[in-house]
Amino acid sequence: MKLKHLKELVANGESTILEFKRKATTPEKLAREISALANTQGGKILIGVDDDGTLLGVLSEKSELDIVDTACKFFIDPPVDYTYEFVNYYDRDIIVINIPQSKIKPHRVEFEDKEASKTIKRAYIRVGEKSVIASKEMTRLMTSQTNGEPLKLSIGDKEKRLFAYLEQYERATVKEFAKLVNISERRAERLLIRLVRAGVVQIHNDSTRDYFTLV
Repeated sequence: MKLKHLKELVANGESTILEFKRKATTPEKLAREISALANTQGGKILIGVDDDGTLLGVLSEKSELDIVDTACKFFIDPPVDYTYEFVNYYDRDIIVINIPQSKIKPHRVEFEDKEASKTIKRAYIRVGEKSVIASKEMTRLMTSQTNGEPLKLSIGDKEKRLFAYLEQYERATVKEFAKLVNISERRAERLLIRLVRAGVVQIHNDSTRDYFTLV
């Protein structure tokens, strides 16, 4: 990548596919950003760029890449593949980490829960310029798409009532759908995920809860 192209990317600001990092910080924190990109649309992490878009460069390319490599291989399950390139900026380099959209989602970040003395795993996705914990609905959708689970879809009374509700109110959560047709939230979630996979409804993510709309 040439410096001109890099500046054009930075000028557009952080987004679903672009993250700025002054430095790589810790593998655990970086793993959240990397896994979120892999679980969503893929994208780039620019190391050596401040949050406000100021180009700074890095002092040691090797130490920064060591953190990236550790994050990808030892803090994310399954590990995430990546490529990198350097863009020279005066006497320093900016590191461009390229994260492709994964075909084996979801990638989960491993955390050590010291109080419980166990390892926990969480999946992250990109919502705008932030990496957030994926809801159970989104995690289930990613898992079903990766596993290639056979899609069995039939339009019955529950689905018809959902479509009528969405036409009137435009959106519905799992909880609202479950209450509408008087079923458990777990069953409502499964029905909605099948409808998403069939391309009939669409799942949307925000910082609080997921909701579904007609396509």
